[in-house]
Amino acid sequence: MNWFDGRLAAFDIETTGTSIESDRIVTAAVSLVGGGEGSASRSWLVNPGVAIPAEATAVHKITNEMAQSEGVPAAEAVEEITTLLAQALENEIPVVAFNARFDLTILDREARRHGVVPLVDRVGGPDGLLVIDPYVLDKQFNKYRKGRRNLAILCEDFTVPLTDAHAADADALAAARLAWRMASRNDVLGHMELFELHELQIQWAAEQAAELQDYFASQGRIEQIEGTWPVVPFDRSLQTVDQLAA
Repeated sequence: MNWFDGRLAAFDIETTGTSIESDRIVTAAVSLVGGGEGSASRSWLVNPGVAIPAEATAVHKITNEMAQSEGVPAAEAVEEITTLLAQALENEIPVVAFNARFDLTILDREARRHGVVPLVDRVGGPDGLLVIDPYVLDKQFNKYRKGRRNLAILCEDFTVPLTDAHAADADALAAARLAWRMASRNDVLGHMELFELHELQIQWAAEQAAELQDYFASQGRIEQIEGTWPVVPFDRSLQTVDQLAA
Protein backbone atom coordinates (compact mmCIF):
# COMPACT_ATOMS: atom_id res chain seq x y z
CA MET A 1 0.00 0.00 0.00
CA ASN A 2 1.24 3.49 -0.79
CA TRP A 3 2.00 5.68 2.23
CA PHE A 4 -0.74 8.16 1.40
CA ASP A 5 -3.41 5.44 1.52
CA GLY A 6 -2.47 4.58 5.09
CA ARG A 7 -3.45 6.21 8.34
CA LEU A 8 -2.40 9.87 8.72
CA ALA A 9 -2.34 12.11 11.79
CA ALA A 10 -3.34 15.58 10.61
CA PHE A 11 -2.13 18.39 12.89
CA ASP A 12 -2.56 22.14 12.94
CA ILE A 13 -2.37 25.02 15.41
CA GLU A 14 -3.34 28.68 15.45
CA THR A 15 -1.26 30.96 17.64
CA THR A 16 -0.74 34.37 19.19
CA GLY A 17 1.86 35.22 16.53
CA THR A 18 4.70 33.94 14.37
CA SER A 19 7.65 33.61 16.76
CA ILE A 20 8.48 29.97 17.39
CA GLU A 21 10.27 30.89 20.61
CA SER A 22 7.74 33.15 22.30
CA ASP A 23 4.27 32.80 20.79
CA ARG A 24 1.59 30.53 22.18
CA ILE A 25 -1.04 28.06 20.99
CA VAL A 26 -4.61 29.39 20.84
CA THR A 27 -6.35 26.55 18.99
CA ALA A 28 -5.19 23.12 17.88
CA ALA A 29 -6.51 20.02 16.16
CA VAL A 30 -5.35 16.43 15.67
CA SER A 31 -7.31 14.20 13.28
CA LEU A 32 -6.54 10.56 12.55
CA VAL A 33 -7.79 9.92 9.02
CA GLY A 34 -7.49 7.46 6.16
CA GLY A 35 -6.26 3.90 6.08
CA GLY A 36 -9.73 2.51 5.56
CA GLU A 37 -10.81 3.48 9.06
CA GLY A 38 -13.16 6.12 10.39
CA SER A 39 -11.84 9.53 11.33
CA ALA A 40 -11.06 10.37 14.96
CA SER A 41 -10.61 14.07 15.71
CA ARG A 42 -9.82 16.24 18.72
CA SER A 43 -9.71 20.00 18.86
CA TRP A 44 -8.74 22.45 21.57
CA LEU A 45 -9.47 26.06 22.42
CA VAL A 46 -6.57 27.10 24.65
CA ASN A 47 -6.13 29.86 27.18
CA PRO A 48 -2.58 30.83 26.19
CA GLY A 49 -1.90 32.70 29.42
CA VAL A 50 -0.94 35.86 27.51
CA ALA A 51 -2.90 38.46 25.57
CA ILE A 52 -3.85 37.54 22.02
CA PRO A 53 -2.83 40.42 19.72
CA ALA A 54 -5.56 41.96 17.60
CA GLU A 55 -3.75 41.00 14.41
CA ALA A 56 -3.78 37.33 15.46
CA THR A 57 -7.49 37.51 16.35
CA ALA A 58 -8.13 38.97 12.89
CA VAL A 59 -6.71 35.77 11.40
CA HIS A 60 -8.21 33.01 13.56
CA LYS A 61 -11.15 34.91 15.13
CA ILE A 62 -10.31 33.89 18.71
CA THR A 63 -10.57 36.79 21.14
CA ASN A 64 -9.03 37.15 24.58
CA GLU A 65 -12.49 36.85 26.11
CA MET A 66 -13.16 33.56 24.32
CA ALA A 67 -9.79 32.09 25.28
CA GLN A 68 -10.09 33.12 28.92
CA SER A 69 -13.71 32.03 29.43
CA GLU A 70 -13.80 28.87 27.29
CA GLY A 71 -10.18 27.81 26.78
CA VAL A 72 -8.49 24.95 28.63
CA PRO A 73 -5.19 25.62 30.42
CA ALA A 74 -2.26 25.53 28.02
CA ALA A 75 -0.40 22.83 29.96
CA GLU A 76 -3.42 20.51 29.77
CA ALA A 77 -3.88 21.02 26.03
CA VAL A 78 -0.17 20.63 25.24
CA GLU A 79 -0.02 17.37 27.23
CA GLU A 80 -3.03 15.95 25.37
CA ILE A 81 -1.82 17.07 21.93
CA THR A 82 1.68 15.74 22.49
CA THR A 83 0.35 12.42 23.79
CA LEU A 84 -1.87 11.90 20.73
CA LEU A 85 0.93 12.69 18.29
CA ALA A 86 3.38 10.45 20.17
CA GLN A 87 0.91 7.57 20.05
CA ALA A 88 0.50 8.03 16.31
CA LEU A 89 4.26 8.06 15.75
CA GLU A 90 4.74 4.97 17.92
CA ASN A 91 2.38 3.21 15.50
CA GLU A 92 4.32 4.54 12.49
CA ILE A 93 1.48 6.88 11.57
CA PRO A 94 3.01 10.04 10.09
CA VAL A 95 2.09 13.49 11.32
CA VAL A 96 0.86 15.64 8.44
CA ALA A 97 1.25 19.37 8.98
CA PHE A 98 1.50 22.26 6.56
CA ASN A 99 4.71 24.18 7.34
CA ALA A 100 5.43 21.59 10.02
CA ARG A 101 8.55 23.39 11.23
CA PHE A 102 6.37 26.13 12.70
CA ASP A 103 3.63 24.00 14.26
CA LEU A 104 5.88 21.33 15.72
CA THR A 105 8.44 23.81 17.05
CA ILE A 106 5.74 25.90 18.72
CA LEU A 107 4.39 22.69 20.29
CA ASP A 108 7.91 21.80 21.46
CA ARG A 109 8.44 25.19 23.09
CA GLU A 110 5.01 25.11 24.72
CA ALA A 111 5.84 21.70 26.19
CA ARG A 112 9.08 22.99 27.67
CA ARG A 113 7.35 26.13 28.92
CA HIS A 114 4.72 24.14 30.82
CA GLY A 115 6.79 21.22 32.09
CA VAL A 116 5.40 18.73 29.56
CA VAL A 117 7.70 16.09 28.06
CA PRO A 118 8.29 17.30 24.47
CA LEU A 119 7.25 15.15 21.53
CA VAL A 120 10.82 14.67 20.32
CA ASP A 121 11.78 13.21 23.72
CA ARG A 122 8.76 10.90 23.84
CA VAL A 123 9.70 9.24 20.57
CA GLY A 124 13.37 8.71 21.35
CA GLY A 125 14.80 11.80 19.66
CA PRO A 126 14.60 13.28 16.16
CA ASP A 127 14.93 9.84 14.53
CA GLY A 128 11.56 8.92 16.04
CA LEU A 129 9.76 11.66 14.15
CA LEU A 130 7.83 10.85 10.98
CA VAL A 131 6.34 13.89 9.28
CA ILE A 132 4.75 14.79 5.95
CA ASP A 133 4.78 18.49 5.07
CA PRO A 134 2.90 19.58 1.93
CA TYR A 135 4.68 22.94 2.08
CA VAL A 136 8.11 21.32 1.73
CA LEU A 137 6.78 18.89 -0.87
CA ASP A 138 5.34 21.65 -3.03
CA LYS A 139 8.57 23.64 -2.87
CA GLN A 140 10.43 20.53 -4.01
CA PHE A 141 8.11 19.37 -6.78
CA ASN A 142 6.80 22.75 -7.92
CA LYS A 143 9.89 24.92 -7.48
CA TYR A 144 8.79 27.63 -9.87
CA ARG A 145 5.35 28.32 -8.46
CA LYS A 146 4.68 32.05 -8.78
CA GLY A 147 3.36 34.16 -5.94
CA ARG A 148 2.58 33.05 -2.42
CA ARG A 149 2.62 29.45 -1.28
CA ASN A 150 0.13 29.03 1.56
CA LEU A 151 -2.39 26.34 2.46
CA ALA A 152 -5.36 28.07 0.84
CA ILE A 153 -3.54 28.63 -2.45
CA LEU A 154 -2.26 25.06 -2.64
CA CYS A 155 -5.67 23.65 -1.74
CA GLU A 156 -7.20 25.63 -4.58
CA ASP A 157 -4.50 24.45 -6.97
CA PHE A 158 -4.99 20.80 -6.01
CA THR A 159 -8.82 21.07 -5.77
CA VAL A 160 -8.85 20.32 -2.05
CA PRO A 161 -11.83 21.82 -0.16
CA LEU A 162 -10.96 24.35 2.53
CA THR A 163 -14.09 26.13 3.69
CA ASP A 164 -12.89 27.54 7.03
CA ALA A 165 -9.26 28.60 6.62
CA HIS A 166 -7.38 29.35 9.85
CA ALA A 167 -9.66 27.12 11.90
CA ALA A 168 -7.25 24.49 13.19
CA ASP A 169 -9.52 21.51 12.54
CA ALA A 170 -10.25 22.61 8.98
CA ASP A 171 -6.60 23.35 8.23
CA ALA A 172 -5.44 20.02 9.67
CA LEU A 173 -7.82 18.02 7.49
CA ALA A 174 -6.97 20.14 4.46
CA ALA A 175 -3.26 19.43 4.97
CA ALA A 176 -3.90 15.67 5.02
CA ARG A 177 -6.09 15.85 1.93
CA LEU A 178 -3.48 18.00 0.21
CA ALA A 179 -0.73 15.48 0.97
CA TRP A 180 -2.96 12.71 -0.40
CA ARG A 181 -3.76 14.66 -3.55
CA MET A 182 -0.09 15.56 -4.16
CA ALA A 183 1.05 11.97 -3.78
CA SER A 184 -1.78 10.53 -5.88
CA ARG A 185 -0.83 12.85 -8.75
CA ASN A 186 2.94 12.32 -8.54
CA ASP A 187 4.25 8.80 -9.07
CA VAL A 188 7.70 9.61 -7.69
CA LEU A 189 6.28 11.06 -4.48
CA GLY A 190 3.52 8.51 -4.13
CA HIS A 191 5.78 5.47 -4.42
CA MET A 192 8.40 6.63 -1.94
CA GLU A 193 8.87 4.65 1.25
CA LEU A 194 7.55 6.66 4.18
CA PHE A 195 10.73 6.76 6.27
CA GLU A 196 12.82 7.62 3.19
CA LEU A 197 10.42 10.46 2.40
CA HIS A 198 10.83 11.87 5.89
CA GLU A 199 14.61 11.88 5.53
CA LEU A 200 14.39 13.45 2.08
CA GLN A 201 12.21 16.26 3.43
CA ILE A 202 14.92 17.05 5.99
CA GLN A 203 17.35 17.44 3.09
CA TRP A 204 14.93 19.35 0.87
CA ALA A 205 13.96 21.78 3.63
CA ALA A 206 17.64 22.56 4.28
CA GLU A 207 18.27 23.11 0.57
CA GLN A 208 15.19 25.31 0.23
CA ALA A 209 16.30 27.45 3.15
CA ALA A 210 19.81 27.79 1.73
CA GLU A 211 18.44 28.85 -1.65
CA LEU A 212 16.22 31.48 -0.03
CA GLN A 213 19.13 32.68 2.09
CA ASP A 214 21.26 33.09 -1.04
CA TYR A 215 18.47 34.98 -2.77
CA PHE A 216 18.07 37.35 0.17
CA ALA A 217 21.82 37.91 0.24
CA SER A 218 21.77 38.79 -3.45
CA GLN A 219 19.14 41.44 -2.65
CA GLY A 220 21.16 42.88 0.21
CA ARG A 221 18.80 41.47 2.83
CA ILE A 222 20.20 40.05 6.07
CA GLU A 223 17.36 37.76 7.21
CA GLN A 224 18.48 34.41 8.59
CA ILE A 225 16.47 31.49 7.23
CA GLU A 226 16.00 28.44 9.42
CA GLY A 227 16.79 25.21 7.61
CA THR A 228 16.22 22.61 10.31
CA TRP A 229 13.06 20.56 9.83
CA PRO A 230 10.63 19.43 11.23
CA VAL A 231 11.51 20.72 14.73
CA VAL A 232 14.03 23.47 15.40
CA PRO A 233 16.21 22.19 18.28
CA PHE A 234 15.89 23.99 21.59
CA ASP A 235 19.18 25.76 22.29
CA ARG A 236 19.63 25.87 26.05
CA SER A 237 22.76 28.00 25.69
CA LEU A 238 20.71 30.81 24.21
CA GLN A 239 17.44 30.49 26.06
CA THR A 240 16.16 28.94 29.25
CA VAL A 241 12.73 27.60 30.04
CA ASP A 242 12.30 30.53 32.44
CA GLN A 243 12.87 32.89 29.52
CA LEU A 244 10.35 30.92 27.46
CA ALA A 245 7.78 31.47 30.18
CA ALA A 246 8.38 35.21 30.38
